[in-house]
Amino acid sequence: MHQQQRYDRHERREANQQVYGIRAVIEAIDSGKEIESIFVQRGLSGQLLVELKQVLKQFGITYHQVPVEKLNRMTRKNHQGVIAVISPITYQRTEDLVPSIYERGEVPLLLILDGVTDVRNIGAIARTVECAGVHALIVPKKGSAEINPDAIKTSAGALFKINVCREDSLAKTARFLQESGIQLIACTEKTTDNLYQLDYTVPTALVLGSEEHGISDELIRIADHLAKIPMAGSIASLNVSVSTGVALYEVVRQRLTT
Repeated sequence: MHQQQRYDRHERREANQQVYGIRAVIEAIDSGKEIESIFVQRGLSGQLLVELKQVLKQFGITYHQVPVEKLNRMTRKNHQGVIAVISPITYQRTEDLVPSIYERGEVPLLLILDGVTDVRNIGAIARTVECAGVHALIVPKKGSAEINPDAIKTSAGALFKINVCREDSLAKTARFLQESGIQLIACTEKTTDNLYQLDYTVPTALVLGSEEHGISDELIRIADHLAKIPMAGSIASLNVSVSTGVALYEVVRQRLTT
């Protein structure tokens, strides 16, 4: 298949992400579709809605209550007060991926994003993740940007090529990684330790947070090391996607020279 054909297929997939109507959404969830987000009209009621909420609870899926005007802007079709957005990618499970990395004789390298909500940053980071050979990008189910067409396009298609894990609890995932022999390094300005002073030739998971809120206190406490990027200018921090590139390519540099 030619590259253009592959991207045409992805474009069609991106354009067909929404499922409308309560029954159709229930069936999509039951069939195992990856749900990116669900929007429910504020004030909606009825037995079918009760059934939908039971299914959402069963599968651990959250939803957003929104005014009907938002739903009408999303589609002109008869949405019955409910729209589900289907993810264009299939999410993986961290606990399944890590053993397979070791089995291949590779040194794990993972990236955890804590609270990065800008889709263009997610896309740019995914592109760097693919180029740097990162084994998986890990994001939380709540408080993270959607993997939507904007993210896909910004990633230059990288989101179709990398492993993306979406986890209920980043703290629980972080502890699992540590128990699996992977050091957890939080990239934060809340330290005097320099990014370039650490050893990344061992199994490593980097954690980066949003520019507004940084990394959560819980992950900071869990981390094996804190590391900051040296800053010579007057601006306090880099864009998170730029910071990710700086950190990942220090890992690449060290691993290429060993």
